Amino acid sequence: MFDIITDSACDLTPEMAQKMGVEVVPFYVSLDGEHYRKEGKEIAVRDFYQFMVDNPSAYPKTSLASIEDFEEAFRRQAELGRPTLCLCFTGKMSGCVGSARNARELVLEDYPDAKIEVLDSAAATVTEATMVENAVAIRDAGCTLDEAVTWLEAEKATNNIFFTVGNLDYLIKGGRIGKVSGRAANLLGIKPMILFKDGEIFSGGVARGRQKSFEKALEQLMNYLDANGGTPDDYRLIVGYGYDEEEGRRLWLQTRAALRAKYPAAACEVGLLQIGCTIAVHTGPYALGMGVMRRWKKQQ
Repeated sequence: MFDIITDSACDLTPEMAQKMGVEVVPFYVSLDGEHYRKEGKEIAVRDFYQFMVDNPSAYPKTSLASIEDFEEAFRRQAELGRPTLCLCFTGKMSGCVGSARNARELVLEDYPDAKIEVLDSAAATVTEATMVENAVAIRDAGCTLDEAVTWLEAEKATNNIFFTVGNLDYLIKGGRIGKVSGRAANLLGIKPMILFKDGEIFSGGVARGRQKSFEKALEQLMNYLDANGGTPDDYRLIVGYGYDEEEGRRLWLQTRAALRAKYPAAACEVGLLQIGCTIAVHTGPYALGMGVMRRWKKQQ
């Protein structure tokens, strides 16, 4: 048996994390660029989104969880003699995994026999959540920490997110997309489709209008399932939304309906999560899409 620690970029609610027996180390977010508060603990995700919507010209900032934050968690685990798996936000977009690895080394100086594994999830938001869900399933099945790390390392490349945003302003501000092409797309009313895979973001094409972008994301999910084989029950699927919960629930219903129509013999379970502050800083308040990752099964 092992314990699981992750960071708040996984976007699990405190209630979900508690139910799953997972400790969450928070990122920090700032509304004014000077004062930073712990995501989900010192500032509620809902309040953060409301600020973004009410202040569209403001661009909040985020800061990674510190070495000290992870060290405190790891040291406590080492003192208890508990093997620990730490799943971190993609290293291609954040130094969070570096903080966790440095903290691990500090703890090992005092507890050389401590078993602490830090894994770069190559995931974010809803797919980081699927990584955590898989880790929990592996743990609860009685597997060892080494078995968990081996499977997660091998399968993390299966995580993809197909999503869109309200406009490209936040991605432009964060240097994720060129200013000229981004502003031209905004003026034309084109909704960008974005693909997250291998720990970073890529262009996923364009769609005209918000509803068309829903349909495009769903089409890309279906293409992913076709290309990778099996049924939706072989994967963990989660719809993620930003400020607009009603819009997120609508996409969730559309996704479930489309999957069940194509795979009538499958359960087609789909989760629903609000995207947290850490990701919203880069995508803005109206990100919407779905994440997918292969599901761990005991017989494997």
